[in-house]
Amino acid sequence: MEYHLNLPVNKNEIKKLRVGDILYLSGTIFTSRDAGHKKMLDVSKLPFKPDDMALFHCGPLVKKDNGIWKVISAGPTTSIRMEIFEDSFIERFDISIIIGKGGMGKRTKKALQKDICVYTSFTGGAGVFAADKIEEVLDVFWIDELGMPEAIWIFNVKDFGPLIVSMDSNGNSIYEDIKNKVII
Repeated sequence: MEYHLNLPVNKNEIKKLRVGDILYLSGTIFTSRDAGHKKMLDVSKLPFKPDDMALFHCGPLVKKDNGIWKVISAGPTTSIRMEIFEDSFIERFDISIIIGKGGMGKRTKKALQKDICVYTSFTGGAGVFAADKIEEVLDVFWIDELGMPEAIWIFNVKDFGPLIVSMDSNGNSIYEDIKNKVII
């Protein structure tokens, strides 16, 4: 199935999504990589509301032009690096959609089921294509402390995708399916 979703998305919509579904997202997403995950989990109060947004594992290339941030490239980063944080991250911030590449592990898989969330894959190497779907940089947090790729970037996106649901809230994983079919 193909879905065009407006963020925020309620949990009933997330429950309907299955491995192999294609998503296009419009609304607000935020980026977070290793250091961003750690920082967000360490602070007591965030300066933004992540539960209304999709999480994008991304370290974008961004430049300031006449005082306005412009995204040059926004390809996904390898998600498994966030495995040590992701279950706590999903629970604490009530994340419903994660965008990344390469899949996640068992801890995240359990959290996706428990907290009704999906992991979606965006094609690696398509950072310029992703940047074209970003209409506006709404904000950036901790850029001075974490640097450009690790800062938390808030983007307004339109038809961001295609995203493939790779792990759903029902315990299904395209990565496990492929692994089980491969003869070693």
